[in-house]
Amino acid sequence: MTDTSTPTLLIVIASVREGRFGAEFGSWVADRARRHNGFHVEVVDLADIELPLALPASSPKIAGSDYPRPAGMAPLTRALERADAILLVTPEYNHSYPASLKAAIDWHFTQWAARPVAFASYGGAAGGRHAALHLENVLVELHAVPLRDSVALVNYFTAWSDGAPTDPGTEVAITATLDRLAWWAPALRNAREAAPYPG
Repeated sequence: MTDTSTPTLLIVIASVREGRFGAEFGSWVADRARRHNGFHVEVVDLADIELPLALPASSPKIAGSDYPRPAGMAPLTRALERADAILLVTPEYNHSYPASLKAAIDWHFTQWAARPVAFASYGGAAGGRHAALHLENVLVELHAVPLRDSVALVNYFTAWSDGAPTDPGTEVAITATLDRLAWWAPALRNAREAAPYPG
């Protein structure tokens, strides 16, 4: 039996690029989330999801449950609906985040509302922080609650060894991020259950 008092954390691996690092980083993030013991952890890899860039004429905000999503997107949609908190594992491409993640966001609306969202980003000198900053602006528009705390893996190509980051600060950052998500997740879930979110 599932303990419904334990919040569900959805980890989304955003990169679908050939030879990507995201799956390895996402695996490490998921491992730390499971060790945290504050969540039921689910992982969705966007490389496994049908994500067309062409959107229907109607908005998912207006169409609601009648929004015509592809059948191959259903695992992502269901996972977003179950989630009490979301952690996006994203690279930084050209000072922003990948098109795969933008498509995943734009195909949904209510699934993001009143849910805490944090980031585990990676890249060069900025560690993916430009991607996270852009995501904050987008997610606020969807009434999500982006968190201040995040993980930023700087120069991942030299800061990673044997399946883990070499900088101990990354371990500190993931713990802080998970702690904040664990606080926000039940608080916002209780609020959504007490009254429909006015979005």
